Amino acid sequence: MSNIEKIDKNFKVETKIQKDDIVFYNPLEKPFKIYGIFKEDGHFKRIPTNVAESVSDGVVRLHKDTAGGRIRFKTNSDYVAISAKYNRTGKMPHFALTGSVGFDLYADNVYTATFVPPFDIEDSYESVIDFKIKTENMRDITINFPLYSCIDEIYIGLSKNAKIEESAPYKNKKPVVYYGSSITQGGCASRPGNSYQAVISRRLDLDYINLGFSGNAKGEDEMADYIKNLDMEIFVYDYDHNAPTKEHLEKTHERMFKIIREKNPALPIIMMTRPQYNPTPFAKELKPVIEKTYNNAINSGDKNVYLIDGTCLMEIAKGDGTVDGAHPNDLGFFSMAKAVGDVIEEIIKKTDV
Repeated sequence: MSNIEKIDKNFKVETKIQKDDIVFYNPLEKPFKIYGIFKEDGHFKRIPTNVAESVSDGVVRLHKDTAGGRIRFKTNSDYVAISAKYNRTGKMPHFALTGSVGFDLYADNVYTATFVPPFDIEDSYESVIDFKIKTENMRDITINFPLYSCIDEIYIGLSKNAKIEESAPYKNKKPVVYYGSSITQGGCASRPGNSYQAVISRRLDLDYINLGFSGNAKGEDEMADYIKNLDMEIFVYDYDHNAPTKEHLEKTHERMFKIIREKNPALPIIMMTRPQYNPTPFAKELKPVIEKTYNNAINSGDKNVYLIDGTCLMEIAKGDGTVDGAHPNDLGFFSMAKAVGDVIEEIIKKTDV
């Protein structure tokens, strides 16, 4: 690993950060490691573009949103800075900019601060987080990517004389894969580390991949065919929020389960109904469709399938868990993380026996 500008002068990071000793690094190089996303054709992505194109135009637009992306490393630098360049920023009236566009940082699995983007951000910003306590000890750093924005470039700024080491790997060798709607993607957490998958990841030390596609998770065969070939620890899916009709869900929900199950006969699969403490009439109409998929699997002898009721997902938050009646706020995501995390922990304990 080396300072990025030593490799290519064209990649020198121009900065206004007031640190005389700052050096920028490319996190695609060791000892940094990126989880949940990958770089292809100059953009960070969650799935390959050819796969997105086979699914829908909506997934094409969303597949470069970096929900679930993380940079992990260890350092004893007194500060961590970022310099990010965007292909697109996600600005919405009901979604905090720190969640849709910003990055946040955890040190030793504890929230430290958010790299707060400027309100008028267009295609780039830089920010620095100073640690309040100075120490020569190595901190284990996780930087979470934005939930609803596309990142083309990201560089990490550290003190010139700081040590940099690789973080310890996650306990699970394979990621948990989540598929679903805008809620799965992270709308509307106040910052990336508050999405329910990120909360579970910190609690159980688990890697994960976020395949939430806002308004565009419809259980397509092409998506199921992609997911079935992922090397995953657990699969979690809920997308009835994006089902246009009951008939659509009936046509796709059990089919998606069977496509993935056929390829992965021992894979633990968690299915959920939409997270609503007071379900709408339409949600109540869709719920039996998901329950049917689960019951059919159980009756066929499947011992690795689990069902979480959407009301239970909001048990802690109850009616105070959303920003708009649908998308969870931080309390709602905490509630979801507790319910889903308990089931994942149960599965892990069974696997470890």
